[in-house]
Amino acid sequence: MDFALSEEQEAIFDMAHAFGEEHIAPFAQAWEKDGTIPKNLWPKLAELGFGGLYVREDSGGSGLSRLDATLVFEALSMACPSVAAFLSIHNMCAAMIDKFGSDEMREALLPRAVAMETIFSYCLTEPGSGSDAAALKTKATRTNEGWSLTGTKAFISGGGYSDAYIVMARTGDDSPKGISAFVVEDGTPGLSFGGLEDKMGWRSQPTRQVQMDDCKIPAGHLLGDEGRGFSYAMAGLDGGRLNISACSLGAAQSALDKTLAYMAERKAFGTSIDQFQALQFRLADMEIEMTAARTLLRQAAWKLDTGAPDATKACAMAKKFCTETGSRVANDCLQLHGGYGYLADYGIEKIVRDLRVHQILEGTNEIMRLIVARSMVS
Repeated sequence: MDFALSEEQEAIFDMAHAFGEEHIAPFAQAWEKDGTIPKNLWPKLAELGFGGLYVREDSGGSGLSRLDATLVFEALSMACPSVAAFLSIHNMCAAMIDKFGSDEMREALLPRAVAMETIFSYCLTEPGSGSDAAALKTKATRTNEGWSLTGTKAFISGGGYSDAYIVMARTGDDSPKGISAFVVEDGTPGLSFGGLEDKMGWRSQPTRQVQMDDCKIPAGHLLGDEGRGFSYAMAGLDGGRLNISACSLGAAQSALDKTLAYMAERKAFGTSIDQFQALQFRLADMEIEMTAARTLLRQAAWKLDTGAPDATKACAMAKKFCTETGSRVANDCLQLHGGYGYLADYGIEKIVRDLRVHQILEGTNEIMRLIVARSMVS
Protein backbone atom coordinates (compact mmCIF):
# COMPACT_ATOMS: atom_id res chain seq x y z
CA MET A 1 0.00 0.00 0.00
CA ASP A 2 1.57 3.24 -1.20
CA PHE A 3 0.12 6.55 -0.01
CA ALA A 4 2.63 8.72 -1.88
CA LEU A 5 1.79 10.64 -5.04
CA SER A 6 3.86 9.75 -8.08
CA GLU A 7 6.19 12.31 -9.64
CA GLU A 8 3.67 12.73 -12.46
CA GLN A 9 0.84 13.36 -10.00
CA GLU A 10 2.91 15.91 -8.11
CA ALA A 11 3.62 17.62 -11.43
CA ILE A 12 -0.10 17.69 -12.25
CA PHE A 13 -0.86 19.33 -8.90
CA ASP A 14 1.98 21.84 -9.24
CA MET A 15 0.92 22.79 -12.79
CA ALA A 16 -2.69 23.38 -11.74
CA HIS A 17 -1.62 25.30 -8.64
CA ALA A 18 0.73 27.55 -10.61
CA PHE A 19 -1.98 28.28 -13.17
CA GLY A 20 -4.45 29.18 -10.42
CA GLU A 21 -2.00 31.49 -8.68
CA GLU A 22 -1.27 33.37 -11.92
CA HIS A 23 -4.55 33.37 -13.83
CA ILE A 24 -7.32 32.97 -11.21
CA ALA A 25 -6.40 34.07 -7.68
CA PRO A 26 -5.55 37.72 -8.51
CA PHE A 27 -8.94 38.19 -10.19
CA ALA A 28 -11.27 35.97 -8.14
CA GLN A 29 -12.76 38.76 -6.02
CA ALA A 30 -13.37 40.95 -9.08
CA TRP A 31 -15.07 38.09 -10.89
CA GLU A 32 -17.26 37.53 -7.86
CA LYS A 33 -18.35 41.17 -7.94
CA ASP A 34 -18.98 40.98 -11.69
CA GLY A 35 -20.99 37.78 -11.29
CA THR A 36 -19.26 36.03 -14.17
CA ILE A 37 -16.04 34.29 -15.22
CA PRO A 38 -14.36 35.65 -18.37
CA LYS A 39 -14.80 33.09 -21.12
CA ASN A 40 -11.24 33.57 -22.33
CA LEU A 41 -10.06 31.76 -19.18
CA TRP A 42 -11.36 28.37 -20.34
CA PRO A 43 -9.23 27.87 -23.47
CA LYS A 44 -6.16 28.63 -21.34
CA LEU A 45 -7.14 25.82 -19.00
CA ALA A 46 -7.81 23.60 -22.00
CA GLU A 47 -4.25 24.15 -23.20
CA LEU A 48 -3.14 22.28 -20.07
CA GLY A 49 -5.51 19.42 -20.88
CA PHE A 50 -8.09 20.46 -18.28
CA GLY A 51 -11.03 20.64 -20.71
CA GLY A 52 -11.29 16.85 -20.94
CA LEU A 53 -9.53 15.55 -17.86
CA TYR A 54 -11.01 12.05 -18.00
CA VAL A 55 -12.07 12.01 -21.61
CA ARG A 56 -10.18 9.19 -23.31
CA GLU A 57 -7.00 10.08 -25.15
CA ASP A 58 -8.45 8.44 -28.27
CA SER A 59 -11.22 11.04 -28.08
CA GLY A 60 -8.79 13.92 -27.68
CA GLY A 61 -8.88 14.13 -23.88
CA SER A 62 -6.21 13.80 -21.22
CA GLY A 63 -7.29 10.33 -20.07
CA LEU A 64 -6.46 11.02 -16.43
CA SER A 65 -7.65 8.91 -13.54
CA ARG A 66 -10.23 10.24 -11.11
CA LEU A 67 -7.47 10.46 -8.51
CA ASP A 68 -5.40 12.60 -10.86
CA ALA A 69 -8.42 14.83 -11.45
CA THR A 70 -8.94 15.43 -7.72
CA LEU A 71 -5.42 16.87 -7.62
CA VAL A 72 -6.33 19.36 -10.35
CA PHE A 73 -9.47 20.51 -8.56
CA GLU A 74 -7.80 20.72 -5.17
CA ALA A 75 -5.00 22.83 -6.62
CA LEU A 76 -7.27 25.16 -8.61
CA SER A 77 -9.58 25.62 -5.61
CA MET A 78 -6.71 27.10 -3.67
CA ALA A 79 -7.18 30.03 -6.06
CA CYS A 80 -11.00 29.97 -6.24
CA PRO A 81 -13.40 27.09 -5.53
CA SER A 82 -16.15 28.71 -7.61
CA VAL A 83 -14.04 28.61 -10.77
CA ALA A 84 -12.73 25.12 -10.05
CA ALA A 85 -16.21 23.73 -9.39
CA PHE A 86 -17.50 25.14 -12.68
CA LEU A 87 -14.66 23.38 -14.48
CA SER A 88 -15.72 20.16 -12.75
CA ILE A 89 -19.24 20.48 -14.15
CA HIS A 90 -17.95 20.94 -17.69
CA ASN A 91 -15.66 17.93 -17.31
CA MET A 92 -18.51 15.75 -16.05
CA CYS A 93 -20.51 16.61 -19.16
CA ALA A 94 -17.57 15.99 -21.51
CA ALA A 95 -16.94 12.61 -19.90
CA MET A 96 -20.61 11.63 -20.28
CA ILE A 97 -20.46 12.41 -24.00
CA ASP A 98 -17.24 10.43 -24.36
CA LYS A 99 -18.53 7.44 -22.39
CA PHE A 100 -22.14 7.23 -23.54
CA GLY A 101 -22.43 9.26 -26.74
CA SER A 102 -22.56 7.78 -30.25
CA ASP A 103 -19.52 7.99 -32.51
CA GLU A 104 -21.26 10.78 -34.43
CA MET A 105 -21.97 12.74 -31.24
CA ARG A 106 -18.40 12.40 -30.01
CA GLU A 107 -17.01 13.54 -33.36
CA ALA A 108 -19.38 16.50 -33.48
CA LEU A 109 -19.11 17.75 -29.89
CA LEU A 110 -15.98 16.54 -28.12
CA PRO A 111 -13.25 18.46 -29.99
CA ARG A 112 -14.77 21.83 -29.10
CA ALA A 113 -15.66 20.64 -25.59
CA VAL A 114 -12.11 19.46 -24.88
CA ALA A 115 -10.75 22.75 -26.25
CA MET A 116 -13.33 24.55 -24.08
CA GLU A 117 -14.56 26.45 -27.08
CA THR A 118 -17.93 24.93 -26.14
CA ILE A 119 -18.74 25.15 -22.42
CA PHE A 120 -21.18 22.58 -21.06
CA SER A 121 -23.61 22.76 -18.14
CA TYR A 122 -25.53 19.94 -16.48
CA CYS A 123 -29.30 20.05 -16.01
CA LEU A 124 -30.82 17.52 -13.62
CA THR A 125 -32.34 19.43 -10.69
CA GLU A 126 -35.81 20.96 -11.03
CA PRO A 127 -37.83 23.33 -8.83
CA GLY A 128 -39.76 20.36 -7.44
CA SER A 129 -37.10 17.64 -7.50
CA GLY A 130 -33.75 17.95 -5.76
CA SER A 131 -32.73 14.97 -3.66
CA ASP A 132 -35.58 13.03 -5.28
CA ALA A 133 -34.01 13.58 -8.69
CA ALA A 134 -35.87 10.67 -10.31
CA ALA A 135 -39.14 12.60 -9.82
CA LEU A 136 -38.20 15.11 -12.52
CA LYS A 137 -41.03 16.42 -14.72
CA THR A 138 -39.25 17.78 -17.79
CA LYS A 139 -40.77 15.93 -20.74
CA ALA A 140 -39.23 14.86 -24.03
CA THR A 141 -41.56 13.70 -26.81
CA ARG A 142 -40.64 12.33 -30.20
CA THR A 143 -41.15 14.42 -33.33
CA ASN A 144 -40.59 13.68 -37.00
CA GLU A 145 -37.22 15.43 -36.81
CA GLY A 146 -36.14 14.28 -33.35
CA TRP A 147 -37.35 15.41 -29.93
CA SER A 148 -39.27 18.24 -28.29
CA LEU A 149 -38.38 19.16 -24.69
CA THR A 150 -40.61 21.05 -22.28
CA GLY A 151 -39.83 21.78 -18.63
CA THR A 152 -37.74 23.82 -16.21
CA LYS A 153 -34.39 23.09 -14.58
CA ALA A 154 -33.30 24.93 -11.42
CA PHE A 155 -30.01 26.05 -9.86
CA ILE A 156 -28.10 25.51 -13.10
CA SER A 157 -24.50 26.70 -12.94
CA GLY A 158 -23.81 28.37 -16.26
CA GLY A 159 -27.47 28.87 -17.14
CA GLY A 160 -27.50 31.50 -19.89
CA TYR A 161 -23.69 31.47 -19.94
CA SER A 162 -22.77 28.04 -21.27
CA ASP A 163 -22.83 27.00 -24.91
CA ALA A 164 -24.60 23.66 -24.45
CA TYR A 165 -26.52 21.74 -21.79
CA ILE A 166 -26.90 18.07 -20.94
CA VAL A 167 -30.56 17.80 -19.95
CA MET A 168 -32.29 14.92 -18.18
CA ALA A 169 -35.89 14.55 -19.38
CA ARG A 170 -38.66 12.00 -19.13
CA THR A 171 -39.27 9.91 -22.24
CA GLY A 172 -41.14 7.06 -20.59
CA ASP A 173 -42.91 6.11 -17.38
CA ASP A 174 -42.51 7.71 -13.95
CA SER A 175 -39.67 5.41 -12.89
CA PRO A 176 -35.94 6.18 -13.19
CA LYS A 177 -35.95 4.00 -16.33
CA GLY A 178 -38.24 6.54 -17.97
CA ILE A 179 -35.51 9.20 -18.03
CA SER A 180 -33.20 9.94 -20.97
CA ALA A 181 -30.34 12.38 -21.50
CA PHE A 182 -30.15 14.99 -24.26
CA VAL A 183 -27.76 17.66 -25.52
CA VAL A 184 -29.40 21.06 -26.03
CA GLU A 185 -27.29 23.77 -27.63
CA ASP A 186 -27.57 27.45 -26.76
CA GLY A 187 -29.71 29.34 -29.24
CA THR A 188 -32.10 26.44 -29.83
CA PRO A 189 -35.64 27.84 -30.34
CA GLY A 190 -37.70 27.35 -27.20
CA LEU A 191 -34.69 27.52 -24.87
CA SER A 192 -34.69 30.44 -22.42
CA PHE A 193 -33.38 31.33 -18.99
CA GLY A 194 -34.63 32.77 -15.72
CA GLY A 195 -33.17 35.71 -13.88
CA LEU A 196 -29.69 35.62 -12.36
CA GLU A 197 -29.85 34.01 -8.92
CA ASP A 198 -28.47 36.11 -6.07
CA LYS A 199 -26.43 33.55 -4.13
CA MET A 200 -24.51 33.38 -0.86
CA GLY A 201 -21.39 31.96 -2.53
CA TRP A 202 -20.15 30.78 -5.92
CA ARG A 203 -21.10 34.27 -7.03
CA SER A 204 -18.74 34.30 -10.02
CA GLN A 205 -20.75 31.41 -11.51
CA PRO A 206 -23.88 32.71 -13.29
CA THR A 207 -26.76 30.57 -11.99
CA ARG A 208 -30.22 30.62 -13.57
CA GLN A 209 -33.20 28.44 -14.30
CA VAL A 210 -33.05 26.75 -17.70
CA GLN A 211 -36.47 26.78 -19.35
CA MET A 212 -37.57 24.71 -22.35
CA ASP A 213 -40.86 25.32 -24.14
CA ASP A 214 -41.34 22.97 -27.10
CA CYS A 215 -37.57 23.07 -27.50
CA LYS A 216 -36.86 21.04 -30.64
CA ILE A 217 -33.57 19.16 -31.02
CA PRO A 218 -32.42 16.65 -33.65
CA ALA A 219 -32.64 12.90 -33.04
CA GLY A 220 -28.86 12.69 -32.85
CA HIS A 221 -28.85 14.78 -29.69
CA LEU A 222 -30.17 11.89 -27.60
CA LEU A 223 -27.18 11.00 -25.41
CA GLY A 224 -26.70 7.24 -25.35
CA ASP A 225 -29.72 4.97 -25.12
CA GLU A 226 -33.28 6.02 -24.43
CA GLY A 227 -34.25 5.27 -20.85
CA ARG A 228 -30.66 5.21 -19.57
CA GLY A 229 -30.35 8.88 -18.66
CA PHE A 230 -30.81 8.45 -14.92
CA SER A 231 -28.14 5.77 -14.72
CA TYR A 232 -25.80 8.06 -16.69
CA ALA A 233 -26.55 10.90 -14.28
CA MET A 234 -25.87 8.77 -11.21
CA ALA A 235 -22.63 7.43 -12.70
CA GLY A 236 -21.45 10.98 -13.26
CA LEU A 237 -22.26 11.99 -9.69
CA ASP A 238 -19.76 9.60 -8.08
CA GLY A 239 -16.92 11.46 -9.75
CA GLY A 240 -18.59 14.81 -9.17
CA ARG A 241 -18.65 14.08 -5.46
CA LEU A 242 -14.92 13.45 -5.50
CA ASN A 243 -14.33 16.72 -7.34
CA ILE A 244 -16.42 18.82 -4.98
CA SER A 245 -14.64 17.17 -2.04
CA ALA A 246 -11.32 18.18 -3.56
CA CYS A 247 -12.62 21.73 -4.09
CA SER A 248 -13.49 21.94 -0.39
CA LEU A 249 -10.05 20.75 0.67
CA GLY A 250 -8.17 23.06 -1.69
CA ALA A 251 -10.06 26.14 -0.55
CA ALA A 252 -9.79 25.16 3.12
CA GLN A 253 -6.05 24.60 2.71
CA SER A 254 -5.76 28.07 1.23
CA ALA A 255 -7.62 29.48 4.24
CA LEU A 256 -5.33 27.59 6.61
CA ASP A 257 -2.20 28.82 4.81
CA LYS A 258 -3.45 32.41 5.01
CA THR A 259 -4.23 31.92 8.70
CA LEU A 260 -0.78 30.60 9.53
CA ALA A 261 0.80 33.61 7.83
CA TYR A 262 -1.57 36.02 9.60
CA MET A 263 -0.98 34.48 13.03
CA ALA A 264 2.79 34.70 12.63
CA GLU A 265 2.50 38.45 12.07
CA ARG A 266 -0.38 39.36 14.40
CA LYS A 267 0.82 40.42 17.84
CA ALA A 268 -1.15 40.29 21.09
CA PHE A 269 0.07 40.55 24.67
CA GLY A 270 3.64 41.01 23.46
CA THR A 271 3.97 38.00 21.15
CA SER A 272 2.66 36.63 17.87
CA ILE A 273 -0.60 34.81 18.38
CA ASP A 274 0.71 31.58 16.85
CA GLN A 275 2.68 31.15 20.10
CA PHE A 276 -0.44 30.73 22.25
CA GLN A 277 -0.94 27.08 23.08
CA ALA A 278 -4.73 27.26 22.95
CA LEU A 279 -4.56 28.54 19.36
CA GLN A 280 -1.85 26.04 18.46
CA PHE A 281 -4.23 23.26 19.51
CA ARG A 282 -6.81 24.64 17.10
CA LEU A 283 -4.24 24.67 14.31
CA ALA A 284 -3.30 21.08 15.10
CA ASP A 285 -6.95 19.98 15.02
CA MET A 286 -7.38 21.54 11.59
CA GLU A 287 -4.23 19.87 10.25
CA ILE A 288 -5.38 16.49 11.57
CA GLU A 289 -8.85 16.84 10.06
CA MET A 290 -7.50 17.99 6.71
CA THR A 291 -5.06 15.10 6.51
CA ALA A 292 -7.78 12.59 7.39
CA ALA A 293 -10.14 14.10 4.80
CA ARG A 294 -7.50 14.09 2.07
CA THR A 295 -6.66 10.45 2.77
CA LEU A 296 -10.33 9.44 2.65
CA LEU A 297 -10.80 11.34 -0.62
CA ARG A 298 -7.85 9.71 -2.33
CA GLN A 299 -8.91 6.26 -1.18
CA ALA A 300 -12.39 6.88 -2.62
CA ALA A 301 -10.88 8.08 -5.91
CA TRP A 302 -8.71 4.96 -6.06
CA LYS A 303 -11.79 2.80 -5.51
CA LEU A 304 -13.67 4.54 -8.31
CA ASP A 305 -10.68 4.16 -10.63
CA THR A 306 -10.29 0.45 -9.87
CA GLY A 307 -14.01 -0.34 -10.06
CA ALA A 308 -14.29 -1.43 -6.43
CA PRO A 309 -17.79 -2.71 -5.57
CA ASP A 310 -18.12 -0.19 -2.75
CA ALA A 311 -16.93 2.80 -4.79
CA THR A 312 -20.28 4.63 -4.60
CA LYS A 313 -20.30 4.27 -0.82
CA ALA A 314 -16.69 5.47 -0.62
CA CYS A 315 -17.45 8.53 -2.77
CA ALA A 316 -20.44 9.37 -0.56
CA MET A 317 -18.33 9.03 2.59
CA ALA A 318 -15.63 11.25 1.16
CA LYS A 319 -18.11 13.87 -0.01
CA LYS A 320 -19.79 14.11 3.38
CA PHE A 321 -16.57 14.17 5.38
CA CYS A 322 -14.50 16.44 3.12
CA THR A 323 -17.16 19.09 2.55
CA GLU A 324 -17.98 19.35 6.24
CA THR A 325 -14.30 19.38 7.18
CA GLY A 326 -13.58 22.08 4.59
CA SER A 327 -16.36 24.32 5.88
CA ARG A 328 -15.39 23.79 9.50
CA VAL A 329 -11.73 24.59 8.83
CA ALA A 330 -12.59 27.70 6.81
CA ASN A 331 -14.90 28.92 9.55
CA ASP A 332 -12.25 28.34 12.22
CA CYS A 333 -9.74 30.22 10.09
CA LEU A 334 -12.12 33.17 9.94
CA GLN A 335 -12.40 33.09 13.74
CA LEU A 336 -8.62 33.05 14.14
CA HIS A 337 -8.42 36.17 11.97
CA GLY A 338 -10.74 37.96 14.38
CA GLY A 339 -12.49 40.97 12.89
CA TYR A 340 -10.14 40.95 9.89
CA GLY A 341 -11.53 37.57 8.82
CA TYR A 342 -14.88 39.24 8.30
CA LEU A 343 -13.40 41.66 5.77
CA ALA A 344 -13.33 40.79 2.07
CA ASP A 345 -9.74 41.98 1.64
CA TYR A 346 -8.38 39.00 3.59
CA GLY A 347 -10.10 36.42 1.37
CA ILE A 348 -11.36 34.20 4.19
CA GLU A 349 -15.03 35.19 4.25
CA LYS A 350 -15.32 34.40 0.53
CA ILE A 351 -14.03 30.89 1.15
CA VAL A 352 -16.55 30.40 3.97
CA ARG A 353 -19.38 31.50 1.69
CA ASP A 354 -18.20 29.51 -1.32
CA LEU A 355 -17.80 26.24 0.59
CA ARG A 356 -21.20 26.23 2.26
CA VAL A 357 -23.02 25.00 -0.84
CA HIS A 358 -20.70 21.99 -1.14
CA GLN A 359 -22.75 20.25 1.56
CA ILE A 360 -25.87 20.65 -0.62
CA LEU A 361 -24.96 20.01 -4.25
CA GLU A 362 -23.84 16.77 -5.92
CA GLY A 363 -26.28 15.13 -3.51
CA THR A 364 -26.90 16.65 -0.08
CA ASN A 365 -24.86 15.32 2.81
CA GLU A 366 -28.06 13.83 4.18
CA ILE A 367 -28.30 11.74 1.02
CA MET A 368 -24.63 10.79 1.44
CA ARG A 369 -25.46 9.41 4.88
CA LEU A 370 -28.40 7.55 3.37
CA ILE A 371 -26.16 5.90 0.76
CA VAL A 372 -23.71 4.80 3.44
CA ALA A 373 -26.43 3.56 5.81
CA ARG A 374 -28.16 1.53 3.10
CA SER A 375 -24.90 -0.25 2.39
CA MET A 376 -24.68 -1.24 6.05
CA VAL A 377 -28.16 -2.67 6.65
CA SER A 378 -30.26 -5.09 4.64
